[in-house]
Amino acid sequence: MNNKEVIDRHKPVVLIIGGGFAGINAARALKHSNVEIILVDRRNHHLFQPLLYQVATAVISPAEIAAPLRQLEERQNNLSVVLAEITGIDLQARAVEAQVEGGGRRSHSFDYLIVATGAQSTYFGHDEFAEFAPSLKTLTDAEAMRAKILRAYEVAASTEDPSERSRQMTFAVVGGGPTGVELAASLATMARETLRGNFRSIDPSQSKIVLIEAGKRILPQFHESLAVKAQEHLERLGVQVLTNASVEHIDEQGVVIGGNRVECATVLWGAGVTASPILKMLGAETDRGGRVIVDPNLRVPGNRNVFVVGDAASIVQDGRPLPGVAQVAIQSGSFAGRVIASELEGRQMPKAFSYFNKGNLAVIGKNYALLERNNVRMSGFFAWIIWALIHIAFLPQLQNRLRVEVQWLYTYATGKRGSRLIPERPEHRHA
Repeated sequence: MNNKEVIDRHKPVVLIIGGGFAGINAARALKHSNVEIILVDRRNHHLFQPLLYQVATAVISPAEIAAPLRQLEERQNNLSVVLAEITGIDLQARAVEAQVEGGGRRSHSFDYLIVATGAQSTYFGHDEFAEFAPSLKTLTDAEAMRAKILRAYEVAASTEDPSERSRQMTFAVVGGGPTGVELAASLATMARETLRGNFRSIDPSQSKIVLIEAGKRILPQFHESLAVKAQEHLERLGVQVLTNASVEHIDEQGVVIGGNRVECATVLWGAGVTASPILKMLGAETDRGGRVIVDPNLRVPGNRNVFVVGDAASIVQDGRPLPGVAQVAIQSGSFAGRVIASELEGRQMPKAFSYFNKGNLAVIGKNYALLERNNVRMSGFFAWIIWALIHIAFLPQLQNRLRVEVQWLYTYATGKRGSRLIPERPEHRHA
């Protein structure tokens, strides 16, 4: 029996867990295949994570970097979206168990499984830090971070105690990777430009922003020469950069680094990620970060019909694991979809997955970004223009692009930011 006969008798089910870059691109690669695609996610939206820090620092609103997953059903006839939490995976029975919205449970059978669960924040064994240092992986995280930042200025403006005012206007950002660097730079720009003149009793430009990195330098993903330029630019923005500085303790009063306490009301966490706990349900071999070790075709060894892609996969190329960035997620998700399509249609299988690095980008405040691709290294305004164009192009839908373009132009011209709301706390709400 050939593959065509199987397809005619039974339409194969491709179940994708995760509606991020990897999952969506896997689904798109199967758009014209004779399959039924079931996309399961616990959230109802796809999120453009590279701009989450701009939600956290009030540049843009949450809706501007997210798009409903439900819209995919309208655009792709062979795809169905299920809002549910995965509770179990049975590879032998080829089925997943999920708890759907409303509390019910449902089992989904599959012929092919693509696991694209992404990653989540980690506090490196100190989960107690989470209470005092919000991370940045979801819209909820970003909104909580924004509220914490803005509330600190309000408290600073209302207190008569100089030491408490200073503590409220001191911000610690943990992690010197792209997330931490972009967050610190945007926060510094907000303090110097956006909030200038908004308060009579305090001067936000006097805020103290400390970037804390445990390694020997910030931005280890970039060439050292670019990292040096990035640190110099951060310092020009007023950010104090601490390297070789490990966080030992965080509480409501501040952060302890190398035995020294930094008194601050706001600690923001951008220090690292770990794999989704769903991956443990596969029973597959993982790396130290919990990512599943896959074969050259992104399959789980010993399970031809199970693929792991994006941040959930440990993909080694040229002797080094690929980074957990959007480019890898997009390309690996698309590749897994193409492998399945080729197999079902009896076509020649794609060669082993090979990641094409289109370059690394990081923005450091207004008019300044870093760009690195192979031996090309660039920093400054032109790199910033390239960064802006690429991020606009990859936003999930047209209305996101238009809204972000307008908001960025407004912010660039005026220094003002359009999403500076502090949600009411539940105990303060009245019927």
